[in-house]
Amino acid sequence: MHPEVRASRPGACPKCGMALEPEGGESETAHHHGGHDELADFSRRFWIGAALTLPLVVIEMMATGPLIPWIEFALATPVVLWAGAPFFQRFWTSLVNRHLNMFTLIALGTGAAWTSSTAFLLAPDFVPAAFRGEGGAVPLYFEPAAVITVLVLLGQILELRARRKTSGAIKALLDLAPKNAVRVHDDGTDETVHICRIHVGDRLRVRPGEKIPVDGEVVTGSAAVDESLVTGEPLPVTKEPGAAVIAGALNKTGSFTMRATRVGKETLLAQIVEMVAKAQRSRAPIQRVADSVSAWFVSAVVLVAVAAFAAWALFGPEPRLTYALVAAVSVLIIACPCALGLATPISIIVGVGRGAQAGVLIKNAEALEIFEKIDTIVIDKTGTLTEGKPAVVALRAAMGFSEEDVLRFAASLERASEHPLAEAIVRAALERKIALPEPTQFDAAPGKGVVGRVEGRIVVVGSSMFLVQNGVDTAPFGGEAAALGAEGATAIFAAIDGRLAGLLGIADRIKQTTPAALDALRAENIRIVMLTGDNRATAKAIGAKLGLAEIEAGILPGDKARIVERLRKEGRVVAMAGDGINDAPALAAADVGIAMGAGADVAIESAGMTLLTGDLAALVKARRLSRATMRNIRQNLFFAFAYNAAGVPLAAGALYPLFGLTLSPEFAAAAMAASSLSVVANALRLRAIKL
Repeated sequence: MHPEVRASRPGACPKCGMALEPEGGESETAHHHGGHDELADFSRRFWIGAALTLPLVVIEMMATGPLIPWIEFALATPVVLWAGAPFFQRFWTSLVNRHLNMFTLIALGTGAAWTSSTAFLLAPDFVPAAFRGEGGAVPLYFEPAAVITVLVLLGQILELRARRKTSGAIKALLDLAPKNAVRVHDDGTDETVHICRIHVGDRLRVRPGEKIPVDGEVVTGSAAVDESLVTGEPLPVTKEPGAAVIAGALNKTGSFTMRATRVGKETLLAQIVEMVAKAQRSRAPIQRVADSVSAWFVSAVVLVAVAAFAAWALFGPEPRLTYALVAAVSVLIIACPCALGLATPISIIVGVGRGAQAGVLIKNAEALEIFEKIDTIVIDKTGTLTEGKPAVVALRAAMGFSEEDVLRFAASLERASEHPLAEAIVRAALERKIALPEPTQFDAAPGKGVVGRVEGRIVVVGSSMFLVQNGVDTAPFGGEAAALGAEGATAIFAAIDGRLAGLLGIADRIKQTTPAALDALRAENIRIVMLTGDNRATAKAIGAKLGLAEIEAGILPGDKARIVERLRKEGRVVAMAGDGINDAPALAAADVGIAMGAGADVAIESAGMTLLTGDLAALVKARRLSRATMRNIRQNLFFAFAYNAAGVPLAAGALYPLFGLTLSPEFAAAAMAASSLSVVANALRLRAIKL
């Protein structure tokens, strides 16, 4: 509830009294030294307290005699003073720090019941007649004090167990990383070592069925790698030499060696864990509602308890002071604001964890809350709507040539070029498993094309103008080239031995999931604006395919942030999705910045959310997660407010004038525990939502 509080060791928050959570990911060590120890301690206190309280309840119901009060005192005292000691410690801390909290009320209630009973037992002659029952019996509240202590301990245990489940996402992420790795020495021998002994540059062997120990790149071999537990991407990805691999991913088939590039806290998995942990500790703006109420709530409850005591003492039936004390204790116990304190943070913790499992990393709770209100999304084209790298999208062969001939000769020549379009042609040939011979006499004309010899034949690849300059007529493919240009693709011509051999269309392909994601966003009446540095013709062609009407083309990097700010000045709540370094200012300027996971580190750092798959389908998941989490928080706040609005008057005795009913302190303690559990249980439902 108070993430600004930091401590060097486990303990209780000095403001709200709740247990402090481990600041980093919840590793086994942190778990053992943090919540696990407190859970074990509270469990021990609960079972010993329950063992003493059970005979106390039986005696109170069935036994009478002069020694009975002393037996009750002997049984109740260790329960209240030892089993309930953590409550009194937190009560004292709340007074010293001037932050009254739920433990202030618990300690006041149980302390008042036990102290008054002990005083009455030790000095019965000084007990006023108004406090005595039938036959002048002295009232004792040892049994309610002990029962309340045991019930509150039970509530704390159930809450600690439930809160442990909320951190399940972090624990699941931490469990992805294997504990050991196989290091390959220079002489080819293998050695199994603990993952903490791996250094950057080490060669590692990953066999089928094993998890990748650290981030790195494939050196030899190939494999199908399942990255779904880290990125949320369901399909295995083929990894070949040069491909990047991430810690925690599962090698499904094939064996390979890799070179470690990032280890320890530098791996993507470790950064994900840290980001999730930070987000779970962050505060959502809606939490200010609970904070502002809690600031005066405990003081108000104490005043209500005093007023209830006074009302019963003045106007209640005999023994009036006994009824007054019971009503005051019941008010103090039932009004504990535990549910109010848990309402927001427990939902944030579960929601952020659920997002991490789906490949949606949320940087802070504020982004999660605001994203529900987004009505405009500005999306960078390259790398967000599209794959971000050129690819061959069309291939035509002239009479006398096959498509494979065209691709083989063009790709063989382009192997010597570093141009992005050349890479696309080479990649297309390799995908078709076409063998590429080495070119000779290679020459490049920057911005125009390349020329050289492949298998002794003269090959020219480039623009129409370049081929014309080299004596090749490109007119037969003029119409198709124009059509490709209208669709946003670049037309590349290929000639062999002076004859036009074929035409290749190269474009930045739209991601397969983009159309469905945009349709889902439009269905929610979200305005979509596409930004791109491309020329307007290419931008319009892409926009037409995706059904996008609002397009900002020819945009310079600095203009992106200005467009976002302009939309915000119009009263729009704006999200910006991008992946490049030049997107970082716009991501920071938006109400919520969304970085694509494959993008630049600076873009991810500037964003409030990161989509690990680099896929807009995850944007739809993020929207659903935001809505579900905020709905869950509002439900929790309603439960907490409604519970206290109904519980406090009942405990004070509102039903007595009409029905002659009062609320016992034991029932108040059970109701208080139930309210906290209802909030935690409701938050845990978020773990099962379908995104």
